[in-house]
This record gives sequence, structure tokens and C-alpha cells, in this order.
Amino acid sequence: MKPLALYLHIPYCLSRCHYCDFNTYVLDAGQAREYVRALASEVRHQAAALTEPRRVETVFFGGGTPSLLPAEDLCLLLETCRTAFPIAPGAEITLEANPETVTAEAFTLLRRAGFNRVSLGVQALEAGLLQVLGRPHTPARATEAFAAVRAAGFDNVNLDIMFGLPGQSHRDWRRTLDGVVVLGPEHLSAYGLTIEEGTHFGRLHRRGALRLPREEAHLAMYGEALRVLPAAGYRRYEVSNFARPGFECRHNLTYWRQGEYLGLGAGAHGYLGGVRTVNERLPAAYIAAVSRRGSAVAAREHPSPVAQAEEALLLGLRLASGIDLAAFAARFGLPDPPVDPTLLTRLEDLGLVALSGGSLRLTEAGLPVSDTVIAEIAACLAFPSGVCA
Repeated sequence: MKPLALYLHIPYCLSRCHYCDFNTYVLDAGQAREYVRALASEVRHQAAALTEPRRVETVFFGGGTPSLLPAEDLCLLLETCRTAFPIAPGAEITLEANPETVTAEAFTLLRRAGFNRVSLGVQALEAGLLQVLGRPHTPARATEAFAAVRAAGFDNVNLDIMFGLPGQSHRDWRRTLDGVVVLGPEHLSAYGLTIEEGTHFGRLHRRGALRLPREEAHLAMYGEALRVLPAAGYRRYEVSNFARPGFECRHNLTYWRQGEYLGLGAGAHGYLGGVRTVNERLPAAYIAAVSRRGSAVAAREHPSPVAQAEEALLLGLRLASGIDLAAFAARFGLPDPPVDPTLLTRLEDLGLVALSGGSLRLTEAGLPVSDTVIAEIAACLAFPSGVCA
């Protein structure tokens, strides 16, 4: 059976963080109960709609704050997935959680039900920065939550941390890095803050009321992560993700390698059989759609070969392993090499990319400007209908 990943979206939070533009809403307990029933129904419907049996290799409960739901509801949803799909032995089953929702009792129940990976949203280990972000937990609570997750039996834990925050100093960032290294999770995701429209930070930024670190300070913080985390045993395998050997996030690797996955829940995106889907975004609309027709898909898209190739390049170059140029050319019917050699030579001379054994990857100097470098390479893919822009 061909592999498949499942993503289940839980859109509820205790409050909305100031930087967040995800499809999330403040918890409505009554609606959440309906939502769980609808999500279980959609899981069954989508499994029955598959045209061939698929082997589920990863399941990811994301949000929002999935751990805000009662543990019994999360166990029910996982059991529904197990009943509806053949889940591979040893499948990676992840639950996103925020520290204020973690208890040893609930997570012991979740571990027994089959969840085997937790991704904990720590973000910072300075109380003032957490308040600036609109996070409801404290540094002490984050540490306690990590201990509770460990006590529940989880030996595969990710911590999310952020840099480039309003008012954050280099020393603040180093304290967060040192603090999470002391905790010793298996995986760390270190994200630079981006300001999104429609968020509290976005509105402050438009008014000039958000004091962000200068670009050189932002880049220096990322550089610090590139030094500190590998020295502590965390290999960078993607631009923002670091793991101890064997603990790379298999679910996210499915996305970065353009694997197939079902997106279940309000606003969830899926990719199957060359078709991208997106579900109804509002929880009430999602519940109503599932009730009427079993599915909540609101839009479908068939990406063109050009769009698929550009996406494969963008995602593949985010990985430390880079892309095999010959395999990339063969996959998309491009000449070998698939990118203007003059451009690659120029970027290599600038120290931004490395070519070795037919593979192209970003260098450490190229990582901080990865978006710009990748966009320039994508504009020069050697499609018959066009040349380098």
C-alpha cells in the first residue's frame, strides 16, 4: 500500500496569540463537542472515499491547541482513525500542546491510547516576552509541562521556540536556547517571527507601534541557533528544524517531500492524487458541511507542472539534504541541469549554495536569506516555455 499522512485540525485556543494567523478561535465548549463528532465523521467518510487502500505512516493533531480538548475526545478521534485506516506499526502520532493545558494524568491517558510524539509550544523562556506574545503560560509552567509530558512516558518531544520578537535581545534568545537544551527534548523548531496581516502584531506594525529587532540582530539570533543547537547534538535538517539523530519529524517531512496527505477538520489542506483541497474554514460551516455531505471540502486545485516543480524546489531546498538535480529534472521533464548553470555558479561564488555530487543545497550563509535565494532559483527553472526571469 502507498503511504499516506493524516492531519487533523483542532481550531480552538484559550486565547489568540498576538502573532497568530492560523485558523483558530477561542474555545466554545458546546461547539467543540459538535466539532469532535463532525471530525470523526469526516475521518470515516474520507477513508471510505479512497479509491485504493493506503497505509497511514503519520498522524498529526494540530491547531489551535489540540490539548485543550478532553483527553477522552482526542483518544476517540485517534481510535476513529485506527478503525477507518490501516495505520502502520510504529507510525508517528503527534499531538500539539500548549503548556497551560498539560497535565500528567491526561497525557498518561493519551500515551496509552497510542500518541507517541508531543510538540509543545514554549516560544520563549522569558516572562516579559511571553506576555508580549500574548501567551498565557509562564516559563515555569513551560518547564513543568515538559516534565509532565516526560512523566507520562513520551520519549519523542518537540519544543517550539521563536526569535526576532518585539523587545527581544540577543541575551534573551541565548537564555531560551540554553534553557531548552538543558530540558533535552528530541526535537527543536526555532522560528523567526513573521508579521502577518490581520493579527494584533500586524495592526501594531502598520501603526509603527511594534519595536522589532533590526534585521542584523534577527540574523544574528538565527546564527546563534545554528551554532548552539548542533553543538548540543541537534542536527539541522530543515531551515528551522533541529533534531537528535532519528527524531526528525516524519509528518513534516511528508510535506517537504511533496508526499500525499489528507487534511481533516476546519480549514485543513490536503494533497492527494495531484489534487490540493481545502476545507470549510469556519468551524460552524465545517460542522454543517460534514453533516450534509460527509465531506467539508470547499475548494479543489490541480497544480500545473510548473507550479509543482516550483513548490518541489522551494520545499526541497529548505531541507539540509537539498535536491538531487538529475532526479528533479527527470521528475518534471526538464533538461539536466534544470536550472541555468550561470545562476548556480554565481550563487555558489557568493557562498549561498553548494553543488556536490549532483545535489544542490543552501549553505549556512544562504540559510538566513533562503527565501530570496530559492525564489531566484525558481525563476530560472528551464521550462521549454520560458527562460530565467
